[in-house]
Amino acid sequence: MKFQLFLASLFSHIKGRHWWLGIVIWIALVAPAQASVILRVAIERDVKQVKVGSSTTAVVKDSSGRTLGQLPGMSAYYAQAVPGGVALDKWQSNLFWVEPTGQGFVYIGDRWYRGRTLVVPSEKGLSVVNWVDLEEYLYSVIGGEMDSRWPLEALKAQAIAARTYALYEREKQRNNPIYDLGDTPDRWQIYKGVSSESRPTLAAVDATAGKVLTYRNRVILSVFHACSGGHTENSEDVWGSREPYLRAVPDFDQNISECNWIRTFSPTEISAQIPQIGNVKQMIPESTSPFGSVTSLKIVGDKGEKVLRGEDVRTALKLKSTRFNVSNGNGGFTLRGLGYGHALGMSQWGAYNLAKRGYNHLQILNYYYKGVALAPIQVKK
Repeated sequence: MKFQLFLASLFSHIKGRHWWLGIVIWIALVAPAQASVILRVAIERDVKQVKVGSSTTAVVKDSSGRTLGQLPGMSAYYAQAVPGGVALDKWQSNLFWVEPTGQGFVYIGDRWYRGRTLVVPSEKGLSVVNWVDLEEYLYSVIGGEMDSRWPLEALKAQAIAARTYALYEREKQRNNPIYDLGDTPDRWQIYKGVSSESRPTLAAVDATAGKVLTYRNRVILSVFHACSGGHTENSEDVWGSREPYLRAVPDFDQNISECNWIRTFSPTEISAQIPQIGNVKQMIPESTSPFGSVTSLKIVGDKGEKVLRGEDVRTALKLKSTRFNVSNGNGGFTLRGLGYGHALGMSQWGAYNLAKRGYNHLQILNYYYKGVALAPIQVKK
């Protein structure tokens, strides 16, 4: 089935070169720009059908690279899972490539993206993967993860952290035949396609092109979060494993409204999340990190008890953070907390405030990731 698409505006390519204005002693020597790195970003996974298209005429190819035909620009078609493969418009194959001509964008679901599209069968239907240049992927991610109106030095710090994280995930997924990472913040980075691009995000990416953070010559897991509520955490207190570069530091985000939160639960709401313990009677923080985050939370019910540890404290109850206290009243539980996210690595609001104070992106990164070096991308092809 064909649908007409409308693209409000196409984004111009802004790819200027920027020289480093300063240098810090911990920076490794930076080599010339590296070869392009392609990321496979899963936009849809295990769905029955999804709309795909292109802003310009798109070439449709099969798994052998043979051209099957063309899709007209500004139109979308349903790709559907069928026995033995995928159907797209009048074609059926084991997979499809949709490649825009010229400087076109691809359309997946309800958003526009750079690069090209792979539609491939999966265990529960089909998956749609955006094959996109790493730097162009970051044009979008920076705008998804940070407000593009923030200071450029904060955006540049985010660009390097996000690039490093993407390459870490790419390496971890080397044996995944379909994708390197997804597009959601629950496990990956926020990637909304060209809708979250802007001149500041392009400038931040271009100014840091090809630069990543390493520790002992290995790309680090450069995680980040919105705000820690006054102090970041050590990795072992959140994930149980020690990373030497993810060390706790005082933060600069105490006055941010979204980092102060209150959440009230009824016993029924908690029981719905942890049904095996029955009706909830008590919530007891059993242990905390040196900086006040709950590392072990006991939930007692009339049929048993459950102890949540580390990151499970936050994710099981869908809390903003693990830095909170618990009070009982009116038959329910009230949690008053600070922070937003896992509190590891770079605090985005902290980076904002440091940039406002005059710190550059290298100083911001060096503050939140300990003992790291800045290095050019070196990717195994």
